[in-house]
Amino acid sequence: MALWEVVARAHGSVYFPPPGRIARHAHELWFSGPVRHVFLSEAAVADILPSLGRMGAGFGLAAVAGIALGVAVGRSRSAYSLCNPVLQFARAVPPPALVPVFVVVLDFGTPMQIASIAFGAVWPVLINTAEGARNIDPLHLDVAAVFRLNPLERLWSLILPSALPRIFAGLRLSLSLSLILMVFSELLPGTANGIGFTLTDAQTRSDLLTVWAALVLLGALGYLLNAGLLAVEKRLVGRGKATA
Repeated sequence: MALWEVVARAHGSVYFPPPGRIARHAHELWFSGPVRHVFLSEAAVADILPSLGRMGAGFGLAAVAGIALGVAVGRSRSAYSLCNPVLQFARAVPPPALVPVFVVVLDFGTPMQIASIAFGAVWPVLINTAEGARNIDPLHLDVAAVFRLNPLERLWSLILPSALPRIFAGLRLSLSLSLILMVFSELLPGTANGIGFTLTDAQTRSDLLTVWAALVLLGALGYLLNAGLLAVEKRLVGRGKATA
């Protein structure tokens, strides 16, 4: 960062502004609001919050569907044998390539964006959950049978705690995909707000400083969201091991 700052100031290139200037511009653009609004400016409310809302909705749908279907597929040998080739095929399809399909089905707008995020991000969660639910220690299953645990008790006290490490591995991948798909869906026509829209608008106006600020913002959001998910993982996986 220091080297970038020195070289950028020495050359004065409009394409590579100094990091300090990028940081100041990002602060003025998004984080110069009043204290009662948590320092968020009007631009932040108009751009960052809608993007996080779409991403959160898509990621939440992918997480719930992926965990539920993954447990069902992982605990059934016949279902796993039947579904695994389809899951591997779906995982290999680049998620951004599916966005035009959702545009045709749902047209432009928030429903299309949420659906494309959820559909593209569900596969890592589903596949990892299925693998985690499938590879439970047989001794633990025997103990559950001895104690005559019903299916719901087995799910809550045995299957989910044992599969948690694989579930969170899938959730981390899904979170990254959700961020990518959120930006990609907002680059399409018909979007009136969001970080992706800000990128497109700044590029159209040749406002490279805002382009760099948006890229830095996306990197910071990805880091913070991943750090939050890791904190939740450490807490729940430790509790899950204790329960198991």
